[in-house]
Amino acid sequence: MGVTGEQIGPARSRERFLGGEAAGNGVRGPILDSWQRCRLLGLSPEQTELPYRDDFDPDSRLVRAAGPVLDQLQSRFSGSQMNISVADASGMVLQRRFGEPSLARTLAPIQSVPGFVFAERFAGTNGIGLALAERGPIRVFGAEHFAERAQRNACCAVPIRDQLSGHIVGVLCFGYPHAYERPALSVLLRRAARTIERRFVEESSARERGLLRTYLDAERRARAGDGPLNGHHHGAAGLNALDELTDLELDPYEQTLLKEKATELISASRRAAVGVALPHGREAVLLSRPVTSRSGVRGMVVEAVLSGDTPPVHHLSVAPRPGPSPAGPPPAGPAPAAPPAPGTHRGLVLLGEPEVGKYAIAARRRLELLAEASSRIGTTLDVTRTARELAETAVPALADYVTVDLPEAVLRGDEPTAPGAGLHRTVVHGVRDDGPLHPAGHPVELRPGTPQERCLTGGHAVLEPELASAAGWIAQDPEQARRLLAHGLHSLIAVPLLARGVLLGIASFYRSQDPAPYGDDDRRLAQELATRAALCIDNARRYTREHTLALTLQRSLLPRGLPEQGAVEVAHRYLPAETGVGGDWFDVIPLSGARVALLVGDVVGHGLHAAATMGRLRTAARTFAELDLAPDELLTHLDNLLVRLDREEGDDPATGSTGIAGASCLYVVYDPTSRRCTMARAGHVPPAVVRPDGTVSFAELPAGPPLGLGGLPFGTAEIELPEDSTLVLFTDGLVEDRHRDVDVALDRLRGALAHAGRSAEDTCRAVMDAMAPEHPRDDVALLVARTRSLPADRIAAWDLPADPARVCDIRAAVTRQLTRWGLEELSFAAELLLSELVTNAVRYGAEPIQVRLIHDRALICEVSDGSSTAPHLRRAATTDEGGRGLFLVAQLAQAWGTRYTPRGKVIWAECALDAA
Repeated sequence: MGVTGEQIGPARSRERFLGGEAAGNGVRGPILDSWQRCRLLGLSPEQTELPYRDDFDPDSRLVRAAGPVLDQLQSRFSGSQMNISVADASGMVLQRRFGEPSLARTLAPIQSVPGFVFAERFAGTNGIGLALAERGPIRVFGAEHFAERAQRNACCAVPIRDQLSGHIVGVLCFGYPHAYERPALSVLLRRAARTIERRFVEESSARERGLLRTYLDAERRARAGDGPLNGHHHGAAGLNALDELTDLELDPYEQTLLKEKATELISASRRAAVGVALPHGREAVLLSRPVTSRSGVRGMVVEAVLSGDTPPVHHLSVAPRPGPSPAGPPPAGPAPAAPPAPGTHRGLVLLGEPEVGKYAIAARRRLELLAEASSRIGTTLDVTRTARELAETAVPALADYVTVDLPEAVLRGDEPTAPGAGLHRTVVHGVRDDGPLHPAGHPVELRPGTPQERCLTGGHAVLEPELASAAGWIAQDPEQARRLLAHGLHSLIAVPLLARGVLLGIASFYRSQDPAPYGDDDRRLAQELATRAALCIDNARRYTREHTLALTLQRSLLPRGLPEQGAVEVAHRYLPAETGVGGDWFDVIPLSGARVALLVGDVVGHGLHAAATMGRLRTAARTFAELDLAPDELLTHLDNLLVRLDREEGDDPATGSTGIAGASCLYVVYDPTSRRCTMARAGHVPPAVVRPDGTVSFAELPAGPPLGLGGLPFGTAEIELPEDSTLVLFTDGLVEDRHRDVDVALDRLRGALAHAGRSAEDTCRAVMDAMAPEHPRDDVALLVARTRSLPADRIAAWDLPADPARVCDIRAAVTRQLTRWGLEELSFAAELLLSELVTNAVRYGAEPIQVRLIHDRALICEVSDGSSTAPHLRRAATTDEGGRGLFLVAQLAQAWGTRYTPRGKVIWAECALDAA
C-alpha cells in the first residue's frame, strides 16, 4: 500500500497500472477489474465531466421509499461531512443528504446536485458505479478511485433491489473522509438499504390494495344497481354469486391449479376466458379483465366461474386480502364481468399487476428448472456429456445459447494446473444450430477484464446485463463481439464451474430472444445450475482419471504386439467396459517344436484390483507355458496360485478389497507338424471352431472349475484340425448381456463365423461388428487364429538305438538333410548340437530315442527319449572331465529347453537361420 500526499489507498499500484505495468498484489480484485474496464473504455483519470439529466422523476417509487430513510440517516450524521446519496439503476443520483447541510454549498455540483450519472463507464471506479458493476456491497478508498478528483475521499455503497423481481432498482451510497471509516458504517449501510427495499415493496402492496378496492367498489355498485356495467345490471346477483362461490368445495390442490393459471393470465395482461380442468370431472372457467385504481395503477382481475353442484365445505382463498374501501367518488376503470348463468357461481381468484405476475411465473419456472436439473444433469460419468446436459437443461429455460469451456486436463480426468489455462470450447448449444459462437474444439484464451476471466479469478458468477457496453467482453475479440451483437446476443452470465475447491472451467449463458437483460435472480439460478453441474463434472473427471489409470494398467499388462510364429495367423480385439475396466486378457505364446499356445481369461470383477490380478495371472501363465506344461497342468498351477493370492490378501477393509473372487481361463496348444490341438478350460466358454468349408462348431471339452476354488482336477481334449481351420477364443462379455439370451448370442456368433476362406482379421472384424455391444458392461477379449500346417518335406526324423557308435550316422544324415534344405552353413552348429544331445540321450536316457529336425522360422533340433530325467546346465570345474555339453548347446543355440511327454521327454534347441 502506498500513500502520496493526501491520497489514501494503493497509490503506487495505481501509478504502475496507469503506466502500463502490472499493478501488483496491493490491489483488491474488484478494484483491479474496475481499473481494467476503465482502461478498456478509454477513460482518463483527469476527466471531470459526467452526464447530467434533469428528466428524472422526483416522486418515483424509489424516492418515496428512500425519503424517510435518508432523513433518518441525515439526522444520525448531523454535523458531520457525510454525503448520503440514492441513485437509480443507471447510476443517476436521485436524492442527496448531508450531515452538515452547509456542506452542499461548498461542494462541486457533481457531488451535491441530483441528476449526475455515476455509472462506471462515465465516472470510472467509484462507489455507485462499482456497486452496480459488481452487483453487491463495495468499498472504495482514496487512490482506488480511478478519477483524480475523488481520491481525497472514501465511500461505501450497496445495491437496492426490488424484492419481488430481484432486479436492482438503485444504489445507496455513503461518501466521507477516509478518517470516518468504521466497520459499523457497512453494517448501517446494509440495514438502511434493506429498509428502503421493504418500503419499496410496501409501495407495491399499496398499489395492489388500490386495485382491490376498485374491484370491490365496482361489485358494490353492481349490487346496488347504480348503473349498467358492461351492458348488464348485476343487482344483488353480483355479491350473491361471489358469496356462493366462496362456499364451494375447493381443496388445496384445486386452489393451486386455479391460482397458477390465474397468475399466467395476469402476466399476459389481456382479456381472456380459459377453462381449467379440475379433479372429479369438474371444470372451472377463469375470466381475466383489466382494472384501473383511483391512482391510475393498471392491473388485472381474474375470477372463476364454477358449477354449483358440489356441497359447500371449503373456503376459496383470495389474494390479495380486501382492505377498507376509500371514501370519495368511484374510481375509473372497467366494470366487473356479467353475472353468471343460473346454477353457476363466480368468485375472485387473484388480482394484481402484470409485472408482478410475470415475476411469480418466473420464480415458479426457476424452481421447476432446478428440479429438472437434478434429474437431467449427471446421468453419465462422461465429462463432455455432463457439460452438454448442463447446456441442454439451460436452453431455452434460462438461456438461448450456452457454452462450456473446459481445460484439456479436465477432459483427461486430471485437475487443471491453473485457472483458465488450456481452455477449449467443449460444448456449444443453443436455440439454433447455426449460432455465431465459436464451435466445440476452439481454443479459448481469456484476456484480463473479460467476464469469463473475472468469474475465474473471483470464483463467483459475473453478470453483464448489457453486452453492447461491456468493454472487457468486447475487447476479448472485437470482431466476434460485433457478430454476436448483430446476431441478437445482448446479455451474459459467466459462471465458474467450481467443485470441491477446484476450478474446472466456465459456463457462459447468453440471452438473445428475450429482450429483457439478465438480472440477479437469473445469475443465482445460473450459479445453482453450474454448481450442480460442476459436482457432476468433477465426479465424471475423477471417474475418468480412475478409469484411465485402470485402463492404462490393463493395457500395459496385455500384449502390445504379437510374437512372430508360423503356426497360426492371428488377429485380436479388446473392448473395455464403459463402467470400469475388468480383468479380461489374451495371449499368444510361441512354444518349442513350432507349436503355439493361445490363451484367454477373465478375472471376476472390475477396477484396478481386477486388472492387477489379471496381470499376475498372465505373467504366471507365460511362465508356466515356457515350462511346456500340458494344458491341464498349467491350469492346475494357475489355480494353486490364485488360491495362495486369495489367502495372502484376504479381506482388506482399508482398501475395500474382498480377496480374489476367481477367474476363468481357456488354454489351447496347437502343433502345426501334426495339426493337433490340445485344450483345457477352467470355467470358461469353449472356443468356436470354423472348418475350411465354413461349418462352425463349439469344441467339446470338459468344463473344469473356475480358477481359485482349489483341489479340483481339469480335463483336456485333443482334436485334429484341417489346414486353414479357424479357432475363435473369446471371453463371456462377447455373448453375455442382460438384454439378450446366451443361447441366442451363441447362435448369432455361429452365423457371423459361418463363412469360408476368410482371413483372421476379416473374421475378427465380422465378429465384433455382429456381436460387440454398443455400451459394453463387461470387457470383451477376442482372439482369432487361422491354423497353418508345416509341410512334411520340412520335417525330418530318425529313430536310433542306444548305441554311441550310431551318433556319427546321425551327424551324416543331418548334414545331407540340411543340404537338401539349402542350409549347409548351419551344418557345423547342427552337428555339434545333435552330437551332444544324442550322446546325452544314449548315455543317460532310455529307448525309444528319436532325432527330429524342423525347418521353420528357425532350425529346430529335437532329441526325444523314454526317460523323464532332464539334464541341467551347470558350471564345470577346470578339473572336471565332463559337464560342458549343455554349456556348448546353450552357446550355439538361440534357445533350448526340455519338455515332457507321456512317453518321456524332448530336449530341443533352436538355431537361427542366419546364425552362420
